[in-house]
Amino acid sequence: MLRLYLRFYFALVAALVLFVLATAALWHFTGSPVEQAGITLGRLVQNVLPPADSPAAEQQEALRRLAVGLNGDVTLFSRDGTPAAAIGRPLPPPEWKGHPTMGMLPWRHGAVSYVHLTDGRWLAAGVPIGYGHTRFLFHIVLVLLAAAIGVAAFPIVRRMSRRLERLQRGVESLGAGDLTARVAVEGRDEVARLAASFNRAASRIEQLMQGHKTLLANASHELRTPLARIRMAVELMSVSADEKHKIGLEQDIAELDWLVDEILLASRLDAVTEAVANEDVDLLALAAEECARYDAHIEGALVSIRGDARLLRRLLRNLLENARRHGAPPTQVRIACVGSDAKITVWDGGPGIPPSEFDKVFQPFYHLKEARNAGTGLGLALVRQIARRHGGDARCDMMDDGRSCFVVTLPVAAAAL
Repeated sequence: MLRLYLRFYFALVAALVLFVLATAALWHFTGSPVEQAGITLGRLVQNVLPPADSPAAEQQEALRRLAVGLNGDVTLFSRDGTPAAAIGRPLPPPEWKGHPTMGMLPWRHGAVSYVHLTDGRWLAAGVPIGYGHTRFLFHIVLVLLAAAIGVAAFPIVRRMSRRLERLQRGVESLGAGDLTARVAVEGRDEVARLAASFNRAASRIEQLMQGHKTLLANASHELRTPLARIRMAVELMSVSADEKHKIGLEQDIAELDWLVDEILLASRLDAVTEAVANEDVDLLALAAEECARYDAHIEGALVSIRGDARLLRRLLRNLLENARRHGAPPTQVRIACVGSDAKITVWDGGPGIPPSEFDKVFQPFYHLKEARNAGTGLGLALVRQIARRHGGDARCDMMDDGRSCFVVTLPVAAAAL
């Protein structure tokens, strides 16, 4: 992918190249004022001098009048390059006589200037009487000027793009969860105003998220107190209360306790941005312990990963609890190593989830319409959140027999590869 500053720079260089080509073409087809002045000079000299077949004395006298006040050597050459008249020291003849590109332009060779007349003669002078190499020099100056502008423009374009790159890194950091990400405001142009707007938006988002997390944490903690009182009341009425009502009340309390626990965990995962605990975890052994609690069948290979054993245990427990609530026995768990990832697959004997709901079930507090037990609505959301905190992901997939399953991928520990 071509960087932004290179696009700016290449656009500027292309504009300079087009400008040089257009200017050179205009010079070529119209002729410059300097070249026109050279042609005019040649014609004036031609009008002052006698014809080429005039006597030598007449040509010498005309050349003397032409050279008055020049304070330099002047020589008139015939068509064949032989001197026809001279004032002062004779000058060398033109070495490029007959060159097809000379025309009527003045030409300078060393310290001698030459003017080519229309009748084929040459006038040489030891003092400047015109511009030498006019078109060539103009093109060289034009190219050098364009190159200088191109070189000087590069640091300017690069400085502008660096500010955009810093803004891009700030946006990426904010998107990755770093709510403290800010960018430096440099200058007073549109890029600076964009950086200031980003900082204001990031501050507002940080305040909203902090308020949201605080509200969740406080609400969850406040729920603990009435739950404890209800549990105590149930214990006190254990003798006189109806057993059926008591069991139902205990189930409700357990459901509320589970919900509070999941809300607290979700709030903590949102609030903490640093990496999870980094320890070696035997994924197969951890899954076997949880499967024993839920009477689920497990198979697979030994896989070691780096992560937080407590959070990974919660991930497996939520998947098994989801299968127990909404599926049908038997519940199956498979642990496999696929490339550099550990793959956890969980499915049950039920019909599964429709493909249209595969991504929705990971949304917090989302419930399937046909679900027998509503549950808390946070279990699968926590599964995906924990997997992503470990550098992996969670998804719902389709098996070969048409039923759905849950798949969690986690990076394998480097020592296990």
